[in-house]
Amino acid sequence: MLKYAKQGVIIHVEEYIDEYMPNLKKVFEQAPEYKAMCTDADGHIWALPWIEQLGYEKTAIQTIDYMPFINKNWLDFLGLEIPTTVDDFEAVLIAFRDNADALKKEFNIEGDIIPMSCIMNDGGQDPFVLINGFGEGIGDPDKGRHIAVTDDGKVICTVTTEGFKKGVAWLHKLYEEGLIDPEAFTQEWATYVAKGKSGRYGVCFSWDVANIAQVSMDDLIAGKSWVPMPVLTADTRNLTPQNGSFTSGFDRGRCVITAVAKQPELICAWLDQMYDPFQSPQNNWGTYGEDDAFDIFELGTNANGEQMLKHCWLGDASPVEVREAEAVGGPLAILDSYYDVYVTCPDDAQYRLDWIKNIYTPDMHTKYVFPNVFMTTDDTKAVSNYQADITKRINTAKSDWVMNGFTDADWDQLQADLEAYGLSKYLEIMQRYADEYYK
Repeated sequence: MLKYAKQGVIIHVEEYIDEYMPNLKKVFEQAPEYKAMCTDADGHIWALPWIEQLGYEKTAIQTIDYMPFINKNWLDFLGLEIPTTVDDFEAVLIAFRDNADALKKEFNIEGDIIPMSCIMNDGGQDPFVLINGFGEGIGDPDKGRHIAVTDDGKVICTVTTEGFKKGVAWLHKLYEEGLIDPEAFTQEWATYVAKGKSGRYGVCFSWDVANIAQVSMDDLIAGKSWVPMPVLTADTRNLTPQNGSFTSGFDRGRCVITAVAKQPELICAWLDQMYDPFQSPQNNWGTYGEDDAFDIFELGTNANGEQMLKHCWLGDASPVEVREAEAVGGPLAILDSYYDVYVTCPDDAQYRLDWIKNIYTPDMHTKYVFPNVFMTTDDTKAVSNYQADITKRINTAKSDWVMNGFTDADWDQLQADLEAYGLSKYLEIMQRYADEYYK
């Protein structure tokens, strides 16, 4: 974005927002943190944002991405409780493995029982949420950057911590015991979902288990069939929230205006309609009144008798697939204040928000997350270059060590390699932005 700005390919729009975009201007007035995150060091806004506010700070829906879900039907059949410690969890997985024949017969499952499946280094399907309780209790919440902010405000690389080392060793133990899907290191989304829909998983990871397993919203809301698994206690008990999550969903670059636009004020005025509080939910999730197979909304009224979009009941349909078929995306804004005024909160978002508030927020003892910052061109380029080597080296080590184990020499070599790739300089840049933000 800043590269195109410097080249004169795109124009800054803050003056057009003030003059021609009353809907977006109102959003910025109601939630000024989003305007700050859109603004560069020189005070310019170069792109229009996507904002999806669902909860705030430690109750925000993005505080945890990779939720671990456990098969409640299997637990009940075997007379087991939901695990709360790493030892309990290992014992449950062993019970799933050792009672595979009985589970297959009871639940009419074709194919092998898989105690735990995941996709290593793949967003919400990564299993490293399980290691939060080891060592210092930091875990590895940022799978793209592998950083966290300590309670004294220091930006660290999570892969240099004792907790990470102990956690990886424990995951390798689970793998050696045949408790982790051997395809976890290579499978793609379609394969992962296909096995899940066949009912073969005891534990899996995703944003929403309804995308992976054959489960209805009714069962999820009632706590049947599949349930989110709480944070596991090892040396301590903590869940480090995802970086950038305290301000909920945000993307600063959903639309730009090019320099060849003859009347940018008209374009901005048109784009401002995307920020109308009745239109933004439709762009984000889907619309109503169409003559097709499925509408995500029906038109209703709020408590004041004004028109309001009401989410239709999805039943057994996969929420993500319904939205992908209907949503436009792009620039939009949905604030917490919109719910039950302009639009209802989606049922699948509401039960996820309830899970976070009731199950995960009480164990979020971390004070800070790395914020959503707008870096300069030079710093963005430097960070990108450092991350390319650092992240690749870390992700390779994660997969290799969970599968094959590692020695102290391997650990020392990883730390040396990360430093050679510029880890200290990388963290210096990140520290500068964290300090400025929290100051």
